[in-house]
Amino acid sequence: MEIPLSEKTVLVTGAAKRIGRGIALAAFQAGYRVAIHYSTSEKEARETAEQCGNAPLFRANLESVDEIRRLFSEVGERCGTIYALVNNAARFQRRDPLELTEADWDFIHSVNLKATFFCCQQGALLMKKWGGGRIVNISSLGGIRPWADHAHYCASKAGVIMLTKALAKAFAPEITVNSVAPGVILSSPEEPRTQDMIDATPAHRRGTVEEVAGAVLYFLNASDFITGQLIAVDGGLSLR
Repeated sequence: MEIPLSEKTVLVTGAAKRIGRGIALAAFQAGYRVAIHYSTSEKEARETAEQCGNAPLFRANLESVDEIRRLFSEVGERCGTIYALVNNAARFQRRDPLELTEADWDFIHSVNLKATFFCCQQGALLMKKWGGGRIVNISSLGGIRPWADHAHYCASKAGVIMLTKALAKAFAPEITVNSVAPGVILSSPEEPRTQDMIDATPAHRRGTVEEVAGAVLYFLNASDFITGQLIAVDGGLSLR
């Protein structure tokens, strides 16, 4: 018997603001039960949770693997299991590679790549108690195209894309693992070159949070025959 969406929990990391918030709202509006993770943005997280039917809130510092394990233990206690995990939490930083420090590298990779892996690991262990599920990792156009002043960020997001493919094989057939790579999105942090990127985008505009969320929902609703795949929500910019 098919379980109704209202009984399927979707955990979204970094769901307090921007793209994570949009994904949480879209999942709730589609009929899923939503769980909200945040790190420091408690006020915004509570507002998002309220808009998602008073969704349960979970705070964790994803830099720490112990915190990640605690997060998923608490999710299991309060939600029973999860149907889907959306790894959205990430950091973004601009640095000249010749001035990049070990602290800069770790600042990006500890959340963007390491935390994504351990969230996938702990999420998959929780999903297997139910019988399967869906994982969607938010990567980036920066994981597809090189950006000179974001070498550490690009490396982390390229790692997420390859991690997605490797885990799709490792977790099959019970769990699908896919990735969504946003391009220039309405809520992206402003940078001096943002307008240049928009001008270079074949669609000649920014994307929207709702368009990114729509790609995530596609993977949540898709057949389990679709795994290890990447959708670039970038207006065609990755084709350049």
